[in-house]
Amino acid sequence: MGSGTRVRRTIEEKRRIVELSLEAGASVARIAQAEGVNANQIFQWRRAYRSGGLIVRGERSTALLPVVIQERDDSGSGTEDADEPASPQEAAAAGGTINIEFPGRALVSIERGACPAVVRAIVESLRR
Repeated sequence: MGSGTRVRRTIEEKRRIVELSLEAGASVARIAQAEGVNANQIFQWRRAYRSGGLIVRGERSTALLPVVIQERDDSGSGTEDADEPASPQEAAAAGGTINIEFPGRALVSIERGACPAVVRAIVESLRR
């Protein structure tokens, strides 16, 4: 392939390359060289991949999102610096609420016993 020749890659190709780069011990530079891509391009695709931007229309995805665990004090407000957050099993047994924030868009509060299918539909509609 000559210098200056632009190659258009499909979403599937970009995802394959990104997933290679995310494997333990993978070298982005080596993968970039093997695939004929600039390493900076792979890092850009990785950001898009993590934010859900490399999804084929109609495809369902499960993305990992950052999570902040806040322990509630007696007043009901969250405290960011909890000494030891409860385990997920302890939190589930105690009941409580899960709050999911989509900054600038919505705050969804999920109470114990909520229907998983409804929660999934709400969260997926807000991700778009």
